Order: sequence, then C-alpha cells, then structure tokens
Amino acid sequence: MPEAWLLSVARRKLIDVARRRRTATEAAATVALLAEDRSAAPDDEGEIPDERARLMFACAHPAIDAGVRAPLILQAVLGFDAIRIASAFLVAPATMGQRLVRAKRRIREAGIPFRVPEPDELGGRLHAVLEAIYAVYTEGWSDPAGTHARSCGLAEEGIWLGRVVASLLPQEPEALGLLALMLHTEARRDAQGEFVPLDAQDPARWNSTLIDEAEALLLSASRMGAPGRYQLEAAVQSAHAARRFTGRSDWAAIVELYNALLEITASVVVAINRAVALATHLNGPSGAAEGLAALDAMQDDAQLAGYQPYWAARAALLARSGNVQAAADAYSRAINLESDPAVRRFLQSELSRTRGCANRKEFGHE
Repeated sequence: MPEAWLLSVARRKLIDVARRRRTATEAAATVALLAEDRSAAPDDEGEIPDERARLMFACAHPAIDAGVRAPLILQAVLGFDAIRIASAFLVAPATMGQRLVRAKRRIREAGIPFRVPEPDELGGRLHAVLEAIYAVYTEGWSDPAGTHARSCGLAEEGIWLGRVVASLLPQEPEALGLLALMLHTEARRDAQGEFVPLDAQDPARWNSTLIDEAEALLLSASRMGAPGRYQLEAAVQSAHAARRFTGRSDWAAIVELYNALLEITASVVVAINRAVALATHLNGPSGAAEGLAALDAMQDDAQLAGYQPYWAARAALLARSGNVQAAADAYSRAINLESDPAVRRFLQSELSRTRGCANRKEFGHE
C-alpha cells in the first residue's frame, strides 16, 4: 500500500528536505503579495483554466513571507475574513488582521507586481496555493450539517480547486497528495450531516469511488519519490481506509506517519492527532497515559486554550484513563468552544456518558 512506501522514505529524505525548505522560507523578507487592484491581472487565461486558481497563483508571489501568503489568498481571492483565517491558522484574530494589513501596505510600498505567473513559475508558488485550498476544504468539512451559510459549498470548492491544480501540475506529488487527502476525507462525510468519530463509522457507508480515486492519486504521487506533508496526511487516511478490507485501521503505521509529519511540520494539530493515535495503538490504561503525556507536553502552548479538538482529545483520554471528573470538565470546555451543532451534540453525548460512568461508580454499580 502507498503508506508503506512513504514510511520507508520519510526518514531518509523527507524530513531533511522539508526542514531545509522551511528554514529558507522563514528567512525570506516579509513582503506582501496581493495587489488590491485586480485590474492589473491579465485578461487571458493562459495555462490556468480556472479564474480563482489563476488569482491564487498570482497572489502566491515568492517575495512574500510564507506565513502570510495563504492568508492573503484566502482573504482576497476566496473572501474569508480575518476571523475565519485566524481560526484556520490557530492565531488570534487581531494578530491575523494586523498581518494582513501590514502585507497589503507592503504591497503598495514595494510595488509587487500582481500577474499570473508563467508556467515555469507555478511550482515555486504551489505550497501557498495548496495551503489555502486545504484551509478552504477544512472550513467546509468542519460544518457537516451545512448550518453555516458562510461554509456552504466550501468543501466542494476545495476539492474542485484541488482537481484544477492537480490537473495543471500532475508532476507535482504534493498537488496529488492534497487531492488524495481531501477525497479520502470527503469519502467518510456522513450523509445525514451528523458527526460520527472515525472509529465508530461503518466502512460500508464510505464512498468507495472517492477512496479508490484517492488511493490511485497517492500511489502516483509516491512513485515520484518526493514525499511531503500532504502525501503523508493522505497516507494516514489510507491506513484508516484499510479497515474496509481488514476490519481495523493500521495504527502502528498511523503513529509512524504522524511521527514523520510532526518532524516536518511541528504542528500542534498533528501533535494532537499523534497523541490520540498513540493511545489507540497502545490501547488500555497505558495507552491513555501515553496519549495524555503527549498532550501534557503541549499544554503551555497558548493557542490551545481556545482550540476545541485539543480539549475533546484530552477529555476522551481522561475518560479512558478513569479520571471521569477531569474528563467531564474537559468535555464541557470543548462544548463551549464548538459552534457546529452536530459536533456539539456528539460532545454533549460523550459528556453525558462520562457523567453516567461517574454516577455508576459513586453508587457502586461498577
């Protein structure tokens, strides 16, 4: 399977290459990118068949600081406001707003040209475009019931843009990897709009057509010998998708894939997912303890105070370890941080179940 190949090469070159790339990007001068006057964009479509994709590549100017490229794309091309962008990148809205304002000011001052890049320039701008597309998809996917007008259709929009970029740059494995990742995730979207955790889902209800397409894309990407973040994340989903045939997810492979992802991204989101995967792989009280220890190592990170998935993961592991009161407190915090009704219903159900366990213990029923 694709994930086996990715595991074998990740340790050899992915981490070193990604570290060098990240260091070089971070050292780039903080300049801006998006000309507010879009009339500067050329009229002809050139090599890019979708207007939004053309504008995204135009915005991903290599002179801009890496941390602002994707947010600027989201704001100027896709209409996200600073609050939504801040949520996607786990920063305070005021901080993100200031970054965007500074970036636009710098555009004017530096006279950065706003034009659709030539075909040979697209690869150098790809990372920011993929990051923005994934943020679009995630914003739509996180509203499974479609209750927020602002999120309606965004998951489909993200997949469409992913297809455009993958068809435009079929030789770029990360473009294929991102499309594979989104298709794997979309294949498990509940048709009724309810939130169902992955381990409770019935594989028979997954969209096998999307999964097969995702697997083919991931295999094509893996044959190019240049693994990256999106391929690894897609490989995690591939390891989950194996449950269709084996009846179980390959948790050992999933933990290793998250280890590689954490090395190259240093992402708190990846770290949280790794903690949960580690607890599941090790199973039992020792697994819960290992997972909680991994979460504890992050607890001083200020951005986690308002991040619902952290508290939901913590609550689940606390409940698994038998610390029901602390689990109930964590569930309550997660519920207060969640706006989506479907996810809130799930978390409230878990809170009620946890409190029920506490009551049964109190009255000697366990």
